[in-house]
Amino acid sequence: MLHDTVRVNAPLRQVYDQWTRFEEFPRFMHGVVAVERTGARHLHWRTNIAGVRRDFDAEIVDQLPDERIAWRSVGGGVHQRGVVTFTPVDARHTRVRLAMEVEPEGVTERAAAALGIVSARVSGDLQRFKHFVEDRHAATGAERGRIRPSEATGPQPAGGGAPEAPGRGTPPA
Repeated sequence: MLHDTVRVNAPLRQVYDQWTRFEEFPRFMHGVVAVERTGARHLHWRTNIAGVRRDFDAEIVDQLPDERIAWRSVGGGVHQRGVVTFTPVDARHTRVRLAMEVEPEGVTERAAAALGIVSARVSGDLQRFKHFVEDRHAATGAERGRIRPSEATGPQPAGGGAPEAPGRGTPPA
């Protein structure tokens, strides 16, 4: 389980709205080539990490505006699930917490995970997100719809499809 937290010097709504601009992820997530929305709750990811190219799909299993977004991978040989939560610190600051479970594939990915490289990448991505948001006066857009776990396609893993967010409890089903 990977977790990290960052305090962003921007209001909750701006921070949440920017996170929902998945197409912007390559601007602050290393190794992410592109993220395309393929439906109201589906995303197609293209990554290139250490020369390993992958395409996979992800499904948003829970989205509550200004509070949380939970997802899981659905194909492409990538096995991950996670939840990002947003908490106002005050009117001008927001805490972003990310919890992810990632199953590394192959010897190289297992070694990278064991050495803490994956955890460091997640931490770096959150720091770059913080700076990305703070360098702007407004989000580049927003997806504010409510998505409930009961609306997700396919069988639901225990816990609503995402790991528990540190300090927030398991997302309600």
